[in-house]
Amino acid sequence: MGSHSLSLSTVSNGTATPRSPPSLGRMVTVLSIDGGGVRGIIPGTILAFLESKLQELDGEDVRIADYFDVVAGTSTGGLVTAMLAAPDENNRPLFAAKEINDFYLENCPKIFPKNGNGILGSVKSLLGSITGPKYDGKYLHSKVKQLLGGIRLHQTLTNIVIPTFDIKLLQPTIFSTFETKKEVSKDALLSDICISTSAAPTYLPAHYFQTKDFNGKSRSFNLIDGGIAANNPTLLALNEVTKESFKQNDDFFPIKPADYGKFLVLSLGTGSAKQEEKFNASMASKWGVLGWLYNSGMTPLIDSFSQASSDMVDIHASVIFQALHCESNYLRIQDDTLMGDTASVDVSSKENLLKLVQIGKELLKKPVSRVNLESGMYEAVQMAGTNEEELIRFAKMLSSERQLRLGKMHLN
Repeated sequence: MGSHSLSLSTVSNGTATPRSPPSLGRMVTVLSIDGGGVRGIIPGTILAFLESKLQELDGEDVRIADYFDVVAGTSTGGLVTAMLAAPDENNRPLFAAKEINDFYLENCPKIFPKNGNGILGSVKSLLGSITGPKYDGKYLHSKVKQLLGGIRLHQTLTNIVIPTFDIKLLQPTIFSTFETKKEVSKDALLSDICISTSAAPTYLPAHYFQTKDFNGKSRSFNLIDGGIAANNPTLLALNEVTKESFKQNDDFFPIKPADYGKFLVLSLGTGSAKQEEKFNASMASKWGVLGWLYNSGMTPLIDSFSQASSDMVDIHASVIFQALHCESNYLRIQDDTLMGDTASVDVSSKENLLKLVQIGKELLKKPVSRVNLESGMYEAVQMAGTNEEELIRFAKMLSSERQLRLGKMHLN
């Protein structure tokens, strides 16, 4: 938390109050948002619903950032994270959750412009993928810089964690507000971080930038999509909090490595196409470099490692929370039934984007599900209700946690 515990938070009567640290409450609250390109609309829809329920409890001025101690996001999830946590001129979040989908609907067609229809469009797309990134990224870069301006990582309204991958060093580079005090070179512009975590190989160009420490020494970053490291950043967020407790940060109560019962975690996926049969071993056995990178309009290699990354994190978190009998503190909302264009990261037609909005709404009505460790498929949890009902329960828990902290702050 550090300096972030002092950022302003508007309570329901419109007055400003310092943000309360987890040490005044009972648990650490974590929001995690997967990568997935245009499919960021799906978690955007979920977040709009959650924020509306929080507003019913605590007033229309409250925002997602008022309730979560850590927001983690990868790729498109990193952009959503910045939208939720970056301050405006009034030191309030740049976007309400309900505005996220409007942003996607307006800007995705410009970030991922179509190459045309039919065979000609497919040929252009294939040639583009061979000769360079499918998209030049110019609109995305300019839009992100326009939105975030000179805002740096340490200025976010709550702690955030955004992974990237350094292609020069061949290792993950994690940008975390927790680290900005001890490692000033990581206190980069939020715009550079968002551009970097979104730089999906074959889709958007890698991003280079420099930062300087207190002594004026520069540090260079050569970054690509954070999905290379952690398409589902849930464990990264939990690790960052655990590290802070080890450092005896006064904002945090002591957390043991296996003390997951003190976490309240909402993990949002962007959907997958597990139930659509696209490829098989017979087909894949014949692929060379091109086949793995681009096949039938899809990118099998990239899809495979990003999906594997997301699922492994979910499996690990799910097993741990269940083993420690605190599974009700971990909610993963994911749809593994996407098909066709809706499973793509870059089909930005109005028709497809509106389909994704509808998928998000329908996901709210579906039963709470948990990944089956044997099949890898999501299966309904007995007696758990719908995702909508579970989010309402989470909203009540988040509200109670916030009110408890604010009450203790006033007593102090």
